[in-house]
Amino acid sequence: MTSTTTLTGLSRRRFIGATSGAAAAVTLVDLAAAPGAFAGTRAHGHGGKGGKSRNGWPVLSEAPSHVIEGSAQQVRLADGDAAVLLLHVARRFHYEIDSLRSGDVEGWTAHAHVTQPYESNYLSGSAMAIRPLCYPAGAKGNFYPNELVVIRDILSELDGAVAWGGDFTVPKESHFELALRPGHPRLKGVARKIQGWQTGPGNHGAGATDAFDPHRRKAARAFERRMAS
Repeated sequence: MTSTTTLTGLSRRRFIGATSGAAAAVTLVDLAAAPGAFAGTRAHGHGGKGGKSRNGWPVLSEAPSHVIEGSAQQVRLADGDAAVLLLHVARRFHYEIDSLRSGDVEGWTAHAHVTQPYESNYLSGSAMAIRPLCYPAGAKGNFYPNELVVIRDILSELDGAVAWGGDFTVPKESHFELALRPGHPRLKGVARKIQGWQTGPGNHGAGATDAFDPHRRKAARAFERRMAS
């Protein structure tokens, strides 16, 4: 499902994302200068109240690197359920949308420049960005329809445990974050389901999934409507 490559080696989608990023950067500068607009802040090793990021996960002083299956790329994430779910997102992106390359995925950081509150979740290792330069905050419409089908299928499969930045008021289509607090029963249930796929026959959900199956598309559309209501 990789896009057609131009003579410069830059896919059409990545070109669109890059140009949208430039426009988004200008937009964010204008917003920051406007009275009452949210101004970007720099977070140095700490997030919200009580040392937690926006989604309620504890801010970390460091986070381990995890290999994204099939890509040889790594991303730093909180251990446990956070890594299980977000690695599943990255794995499916790699297999079903486009191959991940060096530098494509960013996770935990100790020094996040926060232009939107949800970006504090990188500090806790409970969020990641896939190609943030191509899909920056403020830019929308950078994915082709068939790629959006895959993203919607992933979100439905994870039953609301992961949120996508493309659905946020100020969108960031590269951004995926845990939408449930640590220890939430649904979070743990989805993590166990994914781990079962990984250890069971066929390795379901990692390249073996058909997001375009009519039953899956129906379920994904129903889930999207439910989450939007």
